[in-house]
Amino acid sequence: MENDAVFRHEMKYLINRRDMDSCISRITMFAGYDRHATKGSYLVRSLYYDDMYSSAYEDKESGVRSRCKYRIRVYDGDDTFISLEKKIKEGSFVRKESAVLTRGEYDMIRNGDTGFLLARSEKAACDFALACRIDMLHPEVIVDYERIPFVYDHGNVRITFDTNLRAVDSDDVFSDDPSYSVLDKDLLIMEVKYTEFLPDILRAILPEEGARLALSKYVMCEDVLRRMMLR
Repeated sequence: MENDAVFRHEMKYLINRRDMDSCISRITMFAGYDRHATKGSYLVRSLYYDDMYSSAYEDKESGVRSRCKYRIRVYDGDDTFISLEKKIKEGSFVRKESAVLTRGEYDMIRNGDTGFLLARSEKAACDFALACRIDMLHPEVIVDYERIPFVYDHGNVRITFDTNLRAVDSDDVFSDDPSYSVLDKDLLIMEVKYTEFLPDILRAILPEEGARLALSKYVMCEDVLRRMMLR
């Protein structure tokens, strides 16, 4: 449940559960669980938006260096904390701008009313409203996964393991529509983010470089729905 005010390094790895268990057994010697993971993990659900040209999807597929995407995110299905987010990518660096929504505000957005966001002080809210008007931004796909998060204060490091990645064909982040598996049940995504530096003690436990990939959960979930001809 991080909110990144500055650009951070981001690395992603596709690993299996045995590798995850090995990493976690070593990480816990130095780092602690994120305070929000009261049971060791939590469910992340994100409703991703794209424009009429599928720019967020196509820019990622084309390897565009500077790009952004919008999403509405909730944790463990809780509607008391709803985050509207703009994720900005510059090569291997990422930054996130966000604005907290009430359930009523979320329902207004879902009904096509985004004008009220222009009066908000958060840049993410204003940018989202303008993108909806100018670029015809619309809900595209829901991305679900279970996250096991760790934090390490030195270097402001965050290491997460995202399991059970699933796609939901819905425009409502609180939908109970069926989900579709995206990865083999033994595979998951490990992410490492840090602001200042990555301590050697943590760098030493990273997976082999060959496991590092330019992954996008949004694109992966969208691809699954396209293959199923739900797009």
